[in-house]
Amino acid sequence: MIYIIMIDLIELLKKRLGHDSPEPVHKPSGEPCSDSCGCHGSEVAVADDGVDQIFKKKVTRRQAFKSLTAGLAAGYGIMTSACSVTESDADGESRKLKWEEYFKGNYKLMTDEEKEATVKRLERLHELKNKDRVEISAGGAIPGVLYGYAFNISKCQGYMDCVNACVEENNQDRSSQMQYIRIHEHKNGAINFEHSEDNFFHEVPAEGHFYMGTQCFHCENPPCVDVCPVQATWKEDDGIVVVDYDWCVGCRYCMAACPYDGRRFNWSTPEIPKEELNKDQHYLGNRPRKQGVMEKCTFCVQRTRSGQNPACVEACPTGARVFGNLLDPESDLRWVLKNKKVFRLKEDLGTEPKFWYFMD
Repeated sequence: MIYIIMIDLIELLKKRLGHDSPEPVHKPSGEPCSDSCGCHGSEVAVADDGVDQIFKKKVTRRQAFKSLTAGLAAGYGIMTSACSVTESDADGESRKLKWEEYFKGNYKLMTDEEKEATVKRLERLHELKNKDRVEISAGGAIPGVLYGYAFNISKCQGYMDCVNACVEENNQDRSSQMQYIRIHEHKNGAINFEHSEDNFFHEVPAEGHFYMGTQCFHCENPPCVDVCPVQATWKEDDGIVVVDYDWCVGCRYCMAACPYDGRRFNWSTPEIPKEELNKDQHYLGNRPRKQGVMEKCTFCVQRTRSGQNPACVEACPTGARVFGNLLDPESDLRWVLKNKKVFRLKEDLGTEPKFWYFMD
């Protein structure tokens, strides 16, 4: 009964908001079809919109009821607000935009026009809520680029400047002290992560120790992508593994599948002081996340796709971090891979991480 009411409400609101389902496309009369075409000269299927993607997505009974309840509440809110005589124009606009955002499709299935539309909605929602503006990019991968990273163990002194820069650049939650990067302090002689320390508060570098940084390694064969039940995470053409925060259901399968501890989960709504918010954002990168979703290093996609280095690379005072294009034979990264003895963690797993370690 709830499902039937929900479907009727969805169709009504789509019409009210100008989102009628597209009509099937007919071929012009007399135009021949290929032998492999199954339309038989009748209709050509149209792509699902965001609402259809949501309702056709395979979910459990509990997930379906949760989604239906949330959608019904959202629909009821916008219907009642439409009849309210006290609601301001700004509140009404905000409700309409939130409704459209709730039922948008998976980002990687969107057209360029749909991506631009969702970015504009998010920018406008931020402006309505916070009375200031942010710029959110939807820029895609740059052709001919495959990003990679190298870490010089000999140079890292454990200063944590990279960690702090990453937190600030990527709008990470301050209340939980979330950090994408971890610096591990090892005793000289062996790499042993089980006995290393990544939460130290003493003067560095400590005598008899060395330091290694870890984060998302943006694997060429990422196991986190394979286990996601809703395809909310994937590898882009430039090698960056990304997350669609609005499509993530927070199951944490990807977190369990990652052999490098590269993913983080938002247990509560992230808190970022208004004056510390980085307003230069990317849809798949550092835009503020919501409670209950996964997040991680994106190689600072908002920076790297505009020709800059990740924040951690620029912040490192010892030059221990090297970032570049693996397809450019003249890049600093390719020089390191050619001239240094490099290694990767857990290479036997076949994940092919694009993150190498080396020493001088």
